[in-house]
Order: sequence, then structure tokens, then C-alpha cells
Amino acid sequence: MVLPIVKKYLIAIGKYKWLGAGVFVLAVGAGGVLAIQPDPKPSFTAEGFLASNKPLVIFSKTTSEVQGQAPQVNPDFLLAPEVIKIVADQTKEDPNQLRNGAKVIMPKEGTPPLIQVQYRAENPEKAKTIVSALLNAMVQYSSKINETRVEATIEELQKRLVPVETELKEAQQKLEQYDRVEGAVLSGARIGALPTAIATAQEQQRQLQLSRSGYEAQIRSISEKLGLTPEQAYIAQALSADPILASLRAQIHQNEAQLEILLQDLQEDHPKIVELRRNLQGLAELFDQRAAEVVGANRAAGLLNNGEIRSISSLDPARQQLASTLVGLQAERDRVQQQLEATGRTEQELRAEFATLPNKQLERERLLQQLTIKKTLYDNMQTLLADARTAQAEVVSSVNVLPQPPRVYPTTKPNLPMPLVLVAGGVVGLVGGGVLIFLVSLLDGKLYTVEEVRAWLQDRDLPVLGVLPAVWLFDSDPENMPLMVEPHSPYLEFYERLRTALRRVAEKPVKILLLTSAAASEGKTFCAYNLAIASARAGKRTLLFEADLRQPSRARSLKVAVDPESSLEPLRYYGQPHLCIRMVPLIENLYLVPSLAVRNGGGIWDSSEVERLFKEVRGRFDLVVVDAPALSTGTEALLLEPLCDGMAIVTRPLVSEGGMLTEFVEPLIDAEDVRLLGSIINGVDIPVALYSPSVETEKPVVDLREESRRISGISAEKKRQFPQPGEVPSSGRF
Repeated sequence: MVLPIVKKYLIAIGKYKWLGAGVFVLAVGAGGVLAIQPDPKPSFTAEGFLASNKPLVIFSKTTSEVQGQAPQVNPDFLLAPEVIKIVADQTKEDPNQLRNGAKVIMPKEGTPPLIQVQYRAENPEKAKTIVSALLNAMVQYSSKINETRVEATIEELQKRLVPVETELKEAQQKLEQYDRVEGAVLSGARIGALPTAIATAQEQQRQLQLSRSGYEAQIRSISEKLGLTPEQAYIAQALSADPILASLRAQIHQNEAQLEILLQDLQEDHPKIVELRRNLQGLAELFDQRAAEVVGANRAAGLLNNGEIRSISSLDPARQQLASTLVGLQAERDRVQQQLEATGRTEQELRAEFATLPNKQLERERLLQQLTIKKTLYDNMQTLLADARTAQAEVVSSVNVLPQPPRVYPTTKPNLPMPLVLVAGGVVGLVGGGVLIFLVSLLDGKLYTVEEVRAWLQDRDLPVLGVLPAVWLFDSDPENMPLMVEPHSPYLEFYERLRTALRRVAEKPVKILLLTSAAASEGKTFCAYNLAIASARAGKRTLLFEADLRQPSRARSLKVAVDPESSLEPLRYYGQPHLCIRMVPLIENLYLVPSLAVRNGGGIWDSSEVERLFKEVRGRFDLVVVDAPALSTGTEALLLEPLCDGMAIVTRPLVSEGGMLTEFVEPLIDAEDVRLLGSIINGVDIPVALYSPSVETEKPVVDLREESRRISGISAEKKRQFPQPGEVPSSGRF
């Protein structure tokens, strides 16, 4: 069995054979041009060797790192522009010529680790001199690269050392400043001074609270005896000690005594009474003013409002002694209270300081850690700097020249013999032409084989309803389709399988089937005619409806005449079934609705006359096959689809294109309102045996394609209807 890819390639060869022949001719011509070229001029190649090199003694770590990080020794590195320039200056040669003539060959795995440096020139001495210069320049360049890396390392370390040293000094200053500020606290915490101070402050507060309680008890006792508060006792003591107040108080008593005596004999409005009252009022005002001066306006305000100044300003000696004692106790109590508050504040400060002590210790540890990190970084950089300075005396080239002198040998090669070049060109032409034909077939977009068509349909989950062979008949009129009119045609079996698949593809049998295709020439009309013939041969009343108004009717293939006047009134034609439905005389149970030559068919298929016609034929016929135009040519198939029970897509190898199917058929697969039943693969190159109707048991006689070519007397015009294998039979293009 031939593989599908091989079959496709064989078909493509038959289609694009001239393209392959052109490539073959071009390749042979190019080989001929190469064959007639004159022999090249004599040349010599000088060859020297480089080997890996390492320092004999290594003390510094930087040397090992530089040697390990050196640029990879490869042809691009060894033939760097700097190397070419050095050699050009020494030998006075053109740099471009040096680059083109020099060649570096790296050692292969399993061979000695030697690098070959070659140079080709017309003069052997010149080639040898240039190779020696190239070897020395490569060693010099590699050494310079390694030394430059060491110098760059030293320069970078010196550059980075300055900010690192500055940061180290700043870290030291921060730690010193912190120790100056918080050092005493931290030291006290280390020896336990803060807890002792807090305990001492608490003990002092307890002693002061006891003293304050004693003073408060004495103050309450004396205040009860004296009847004055400490504040009042202070005021009373101050007022009693003032001589002016004593004089004013005596005058007030004298005037009050006189007033009391006179009131016994005189009326209130008596001049003496009025004068005495005026004198008393003046003395009272003077007394109040003097009291305010003695004790202060704020302290005397309450006494003045309450009228208590005179009562407390004249204390006897005993009461004055008690008042003095009360004032002294109050002063001691206030002093103890102040000491208690100060001690409490001190305790709170000590406690707050003790609470922040861990943070201070952590802060100092953080500063110390930063200082340690920066110190370590500084020490490491100093070590690296010293190591890099030591590496300056150890760095060598990564490669070294072998002591043996370069050798020179001739490298001129004569041209190949002309026959060999031509044969090679022919082989290249055959291979290139074959590859080009294969690539063109891939880019063509057509589905060449039935396997490719099946793969496209299976990828879209579109079932294959039937596979129909290409029809090969011995004698057919080139103007008519090769229909299966004969009742014992061997092709009817395939259409019977298609009818069976149509009955099973849906829940209900398909009564009106619409056949269409993505593009023209895929054989939808051919399939529609033969399917209708097969259905009629099976005893079913079958109607073939030609709905492709863009193509002329094929009714003459069935000997059915078409009324030329029908196209004048197409709606009247389709509106009266007795005018449009014709009986086929050659085949029993087969009827035909020939198409009309009308430019605009969209308006006809969207009319009520056509809708009534479809309703009527649904009841009169067992199967109606509608031959609709291709999807790429118009929308008639989509207008007729709602009137049918289902739609089938006709495809054909060598004609169907994947892009056209994707553009027009794939949207119908995803559409919910389109009843797409499946696809029919038409024109497949299937061997069909010819059977004799006179024999009871079917006995194969001969393959139809071979028999068609065997028959004599066929004209050259008719012979073109029977293509060679791989070509498309003309009978399936309608």
C-alpha cells in the first residue's frame, strides 16, 4: 500500500514536473560552468601549533581566578583585530588579506590539545613568516588580556576601598558617640545600680508618706481646736500682728460702742447717728484695704466676702501660738509632699530608663555589628588588593607557542573532472527539483489525496457520509456527464452505501437533501445526478432539483428537454409544479427540475413560490436531491438550507483546498441553525471491477480504467477523457 505522503508526492510530480525539470537544467548548467573553470594558482600552507599555558608557580588567588576567567580561546579570540593589526604592522601585509588567509583549527575531543594556526600564500617563505608572526601575536595578545584583567582588578579594588574606609570611620564614630552618651547607663545596668536606685526611691517614698500622714493628723487636730484651716490661721496670724489693723480695729470698736449708746436715745436719721455710721463705713473700708495689703488681695477675697477679717484678726496669745504651730505644720507637710513628688518622678525616670535599657543594649550591639561588618569588608579588600598586586608578577599568556618551527606544505587542488561535476550537478538538480516540487505541493493548499481530505474532516468532527469513485466509461459524449444510466453499472454500489448512510445520519430519514461544495469543480452536480439515479433504481420516487442557476442545466444528459421560455417568468415556472417537474424517460421513478438561465437567483429562492414548491415535493417524493451552487460563489445554498432536512458538503481530492474549506465550511460546523449532515468525498481513485450481467454470480472481468485504454478506435479527443493515474477524471468535475 502506497503511503499518503508518497501518493501526494507522485501526484505533485505529475503536476509540477516542468518546475523540477527547470531546477535540474539549472543545476546541470551550474555544474558545467564550474567544470570549465581553469585550475587554481599554486599555493602553500604554513602550519604552527599553540598549547595551553599556565604559570609555573602560583602564590596568589587572583592569578588562578584570572587564568580561569580568561576569554575562551577560540578562532575569534585568536584572530582578534588587535592580533591582525600587530601582524600587519610587522609583515606590511594587508589586514583583510591576513584575515582571509589565516585559519585556526581547535583540537577535537580525543586528540592532543594543540591549536593549529594556518596561513595560505603563494610563497612558502611568506606563509611561514606570517604564521610565526601570528603565533607570537596571539601569545602577546592573550598575555596582554590577562594583565589588563589584573590591572582592572587592582584599580577597581582601590576605587571601592575609599568609600569602604569612609564607612568604617563613620561606624567607629557612631559607636564612640553612643558610648559617650549611654555608656554610664549601660555600665550602671551591668553592675545593678538602676535596680538599687529604684528600690531606694521606693523606700524614700514610703518614709515621706508616713511623715506626711503624721503632719496631716496634727494639722487636723489643731484645726479642730482653733476652728481655722491652715490658710485661715496664716491670714489670722498675719492680721493680728499688724499694728495698723489693731489701731483701726480699736477705732471701729469705739465708734460701734458710741453708736450703740446713742441709738438708745436717738433716731436713725439723727446727725450724730448718721455721722457715726459714715465713720464706721470709712474705717471698715480702710480695714479691708489694709487687710488686703497684708495678706494679699487673692487670699483676703474669701474673708472679705464672708466678713471674717475682723473676727480672725484679733487672736489672743494662745490662739496665736496655735495658729503659728498650724502654719508651721502645714509648711512641713507641703515640704514633705514636694519631696514625695520629686522622689516619685525620680522613680518613674529610673523605671523608664530601666525599661529602655534592652533597646539601648540592642542598639549598641547593632552599631558594634555594623562596625564589625565594615571592618571585615575593609580587611578583606585589603587582602584582595595585596593578592592582586602579587598576581601582577605571576600572570602569563593562556597559550604558548610550541618550540618546533612551522611546517609548510603545498595545498593546491586541481579541479574535478568535468563528467564528475556534471553528474554531481545532475544529482543536485534531481534532489533540488524533487524538494522544490514537494515544497510547492505543501504550499499549494490543495488536498491531494483522500487521506488528506479525511484528516481535514476528522479534525473538525465532520462525518464522512460516503466515498465515491471516479467514473470511467468506455464511450461518452464529451458534452454530457458520464451518468450511471445502465441498470447494472458497477458504480451504483457506492451510491447505495451513500443512501444508507443518509438514512442513518439523522434521527429521521432525510427526505430533502441539499448538496453543495466549498468551491466549483468538486463534482457536486455529478454526485447529485448519480445519487438521484441510484435512488430511483432502488424503487424510490426521486426528484433531482437543479438549484444552481449560475451554470447551464445538465438535463440533456438524461434526455430531458428544457423549455427556453421558462426563464422569462421564473417565479411562474417554480410556482406551478406541472411546469417545472419533468419526468426522466431513461430511468423509472426519476424526475427532474431543470435550472433556468437567470442572473439573480437569490430573489427566486427567497420567494413564497419556491417555499410552496418544496412543501409539495416533500409530500410527493421519497427523496429530493437539491443541487445547490458552491458556497464560494453565492449564498443560494444558505437560502435553501432551511427548506431542506440537511446539507452535505462534496469534496474532492486534487480539487478541494484546505483554505476554502476552512473559510466556508468550518463556520457551518459551528453554526447551531445549520443542519450539516456530513461530507461526501468524490472522485476517489478506487479500483472498480466490471461485472457481467449475464452471469448469475458476480465475476470480475477487468478493471474499468485498463479496459477503457485497451479499446481501439477511440479518437485523440476522447482519449483525453481517460486520464493517467494521478490525474483528475473529467467525469467528476461538474
